[in-house]
Amino acid sequence: MCEAETAEGAPPPSPLPAAASTARPKLTILPLIALIFFDVSGGPFGVEDSVGAGGGPLLSILGFLLFPLLWSLPEALITAELSTLFPSNGGYVVWISSAFNPFWGFQQGIWKFVSGAMDNALYPVLFLDYLKHSLPFFSDSSLGRPFALIALTAVLTFLNYRGLHIVGFSAIALTFFSLSPFIVLSVLAIPRIRPYRWLTADIRSTDWRGYFNSMFWNLNYWDKASALAGEVEEPSRAFPRAIFGAVGLVVASYLVPLLAGTGAIDSSKAGEWSDGYFAQVGLEIGGDWLRWWIQAAAAMSNMGLFEAEMSSDSFQLLGMSEMGMIPEIFSRRSKYGTPTISILCSATGVLLLSWMSFQEILEFLNFLYALGMLLEFAAFIKLRIKKPDLHRPYKVPLDTFWATFMCIPPAFLLILVMCLASIRTFIVSGTVFLLGIILYPTLQYLKVKKWVNFISPPETLGSCNGDLPTLPHDIIDEASVSLL
Repeated sequence: MCEAETAEGAPPPSPLPAAASTARPKLTILPLIALIFFDVSGGPFGVEDSVGAGGGPLLSILGFLLFPLLWSLPEALITAELSTLFPSNGGYVVWISSAFNPFWGFQQGIWKFVSGAMDNALYPVLFLDYLKHSLPFFSDSSLGRPFALIALTAVLTFLNYRGLHIVGFSAIALTFFSLSPFIVLSVLAIPRIRPYRWLTADIRSTDWRGYFNSMFWNLNYWDKASALAGEVEEPSRAFPRAIFGAVGLVVASYLVPLLAGTGAIDSSKAGEWSDGYFAQVGLEIGGDWLRWWIQAAAAMSNMGLFEAEMSSDSFQLLGMSEMGMIPEIFSRRSKYGTPTISILCSATGVLLLSWMSFQEILEFLNFLYALGMLLEFAAFIKLRIKKPDLHRPYKVPLDTFWATFMCIPPAFLLILVMCLASIRTFIVSGTVFLLGIILYPTLQYLKVKKWVNFISPPETLGSCNGDLPTLPHDIIDEASVSLL
C-alpha cells in the first residue's frame, strides 16, 4: 500500500480531466427514482405477454408477487451497496474491475453495453407500433416508417445530449403521464372485479420460455442507474432511497393494473393477452377515451425507457473511458456535461439493431444481461469476503454468509433463463463474448503504442496497482485505500 495515499489529511488526486470536473447540475432523489423506474419498467406495458404465455392470470400474478422478492430485491440491495461504495460513472464496470481485474471489468462493459443497445432498439419501434393502429403512416409496410424511426431516434438522442438533469425531470413527467390512465382503469374496474378469475391457469399450454423471459425482462436492469452514480448529488444518501422507492413503484405499477384488468375481464380471454392488450382492456372497462389514453401513455413510456437506457449506456462508456479502458474520446463532454461521442455511439447501435424482431431482441439481451449479473453477484460476494472492513455508506443488513445465501435464488433464475435460450441466442452471445476477448488486448496494444489517446490514472494511484480502476476524488476513502 502506498503511504502517499494513506497519509492523513493529504488531499486525494482526482483521476478526472479538468473539463469533467466543472460544475454541472446533479441528479437528486426524485429524478433518480424516475430514471430507475424507466430503466426497469416504464409502466405495465409488456406484462400482458406474461398472462398469455402463462396460460392465464394466476402464473403472472404469482410471478409479480414472488419474482420481486427472489430477484428484484436482491439485485436492488446489491446495487445500493456497491453504488454507494463506488459512486462513479461506469458503475458495475468499476465493481467488477475492483473485485477481479480490468479484463473482466471490460467484458462486463461490453456485455452490458450490447445488452443495453438491444434493449433500447425496442422502444422507437414499440412507440411507432402503438401509433400505427390509428395512423397508418407508421405501419410496417409504409415507406415512411424507416424515416420516422430515424427521426424519432434523432430527437430522443438530442434530448439526452441536452443534459442529464433535463432527462431526469422529463422522466418524472413521463412517469406521471404513463401511470395515470392505469390509476383510472383500476378505479373503474373495481365494481367488475371477480377474484376467482385470478385463479385461471392452463399449465399444459404454458410457454415457459416466453413466460420466464417476459418476467425477467420486466423486472431486471436495477443496476443500470449505477452507471450514473458520478452524476448524482450525495450518492451515498440518494441511491439507497431512490432504489427502494423505485422497487415499490415498479411492483405497484405492475400488480395493481394486472389485478384490475384480469379480474374485470372474462377469464376465457386469457389467451388474447399479448403486448398492447391493456388498450383493449381500457376499451372494455372505460371506452374509447381510455383506450386512446392508454395508447398515448404507452407511446410516451417508450420515450422514457429510451431516455433512461441511453443515459445509462452513454455514461457507462464515459466511465470506462475515464478508467482508461477505452479511448479518451468517449469521455469528452458537451457544454451540457453529457458524453457526446458516447451518446452518438449508443444511438448508432440502436439504429443498427432496430430491424430485429421483439422476441429475438428480448432473448438476446436477457442472456447477455444474465451473464453480467452472475459476474456482479460474484463481485459482491468477493468484496464482502476479501474486503469486509471497507467503508460502505450503505450496507445490505446481512452478514457475509446470509448475503451470499441471498444471491443463490436470483443466480438460479439467471441460469434458468440462460438454459431456456435458443441455439441462435447462444451463437449471438458467444459472438459478443469473443468480441470482448479480442477487443481488450487490441485496445491495450493501441494504448501501449500511443496510437490512440487514452486517459491515464494519476501516477500516485498507478504506482500502487495500475490494475485497479481509479475512483472520483470525492470518494477516495477507506474503500479505495484498502483496495489499492
